[in-house]
Amino acid sequence: MSDHAERGSYKQFCPVAMAAEIVCSRWTPLILREMLCGSVRFNDIRRGVPRMSPTLLSRRLKELAGAGIIAIRPARHAGAVEYRLTRAGEELRDTIMSLGAWGQRWVESSLSLKNLDPALLMWDMRRNLAPSALPDRKRCTIKFDYPEMSAGRRFWWLVVERGAVDLCAIDPGYDVDLYVTSKLRSMTAVWMGHSTLKAEIEAGHIELAGDRAIARSMHHWLGLSVFAKERPRIAS
Repeated sequence: MSDHAERGSYKQFCPVAMAAEIVCSRWTPLILREMLCGSVRFNDIRRGVPRMSPTLLSRRLKELAGAGIIAIRPARHAGAVEYRLTRAGEELRDTIMSLGAWGQRWVESSLSLKNLDPALLMWDMRRNLAPSALPDRKRCTIKFDYPEMSAGRRFWWLVVERGAVDLCAIDPGYDVDLYVTSKLRSMTAVWMGHSTLKAEIEAGHIELAGDRAIARSMHHWLGLSVFAKERPRIAS
């Protein structure tokens, strides 16, 4: 066990306490969420936790490897590595996903919508986008504009090419098929399932311009949170 984990030890033999020492340290559940959703490279995992420092992420990954939850393996490219969940890590899937489902049901949406982050939103949208719902063409480019955001965080491009989806924070130079202008809160609410694309468009919070077929099918290809189908409940 690392020095950091030892300092945070509950010093109890209870399995809940021992598991919490490993899984419940700050950022660890989010790292596991990213890996359970398919991220295996350091930079991809980091894009899912954009507010986490690279140094701390590296340390957490080493701690998880030391605990037997992930394995660090050589990648195809020389000198690169991949982070893969072990059997122990895969067994955390239901735990992490149940935690997210609980949060969707019981945490007030107004609280979650205070923590807006276009980088995280677009990364998750990229991961869940359905290329099969887009026109069958060599390349499809969709540009998102969040006018209230500062330079460097305002514009995002989703590029779909041969079934693969890429996210760009810098103009890739391709012709844009659809322009999406939205308040960040509105697009986040749609992604989380707190609102609908139709409702936000009708309210004037989201505007679409460009290819009409892509615009009409947006509710099919737009990637929503895996928890979007969970309905909020009221605690009694």
